[in-house]
Amino acid sequence: MANDLGFQSLQLRQMVAARLRAEILDGTMKPGEWLRQEALSRRYGVSQTPVREALKQLAAEGLVEDVAYRGVRVVDLCRGDVEDLYACRALMECRAARFAAANITDSEVDELELLYLQMRRCPVPDGLREYRELNRKFHAVIIAASRRSFLVRNLTQLWSAFPTMLWSNIPPVARTSAPGRDEPDTAEHAEIVAAFRQRDPERAARAVRHHIEAACIALLAEMEKQRSTGPLGTNADAAADEYQIGSAR
Repeated sequence: MANDLGFQSLQLRQMVAARLRAEILDGTMKPGEWLRQEALSRRYGVSQTPVREALKQLAAEGLVEDVAYRGVRVVDLCRGDVEDLYACRALMECRAARFAAANITDSEVDELELLYLQMRRCPVPDGLREYRELNRKFHAVIIAASRRSFLVRNLTQLWSAFPTMLWSNIPPVARTSAPGRDEPDTAEHAEIVAAFRQRDPERAARAVRHHIEAACIALLAEMEKQRSTGPLGTNADAAADEYQIGSAR
């Protein structure tokens, strides 16, 4: 009987965590929104115990944060968070690309090229959701081809949530691509495929790093445009300069 109760409790916690996670990632739960246990228990038709355990799980995943004396809220990414996220991606995915270029199979390169061609056929903004899913798969192929378990495990976790969370933190980018990114993004993916087709570790690492850093600069520029209260705002060049300074730190 005790084992049955424990199993039911685990199922409830996982159910609540799954629903909360989905609502955070699709933007139903907004960045900075407070998550009250009592309200959530009524919303999901469960007691507060599985809600409390689910919130702990999502806090460990980095989707929510526990603020002392105030409660739990959806993580609201700031400029520094985005800088750190992309700096980590640049470091780890660049390393993964270097190993992948030495280990990737012909079928994996073919898969990369197919994903690239499918992305090219996605219209923006109507096909943006499909494009982003293809892009996630594109990077996942490279990460898996590295055959480095630590990189695969940590990059998979990183990719599972934060790219989606970025869109909810930057509403204009949730609906369409960042300004000026469509053509460069296509060219960057093409260069990555070419580097892996040649099995060139340094070219692959360089191409992946450039792609990630260019995406970061565009996102930072959009964040500044959205959140700036100054009369002049900012631009991509300023964002690039600040990102490079932040990366150096």
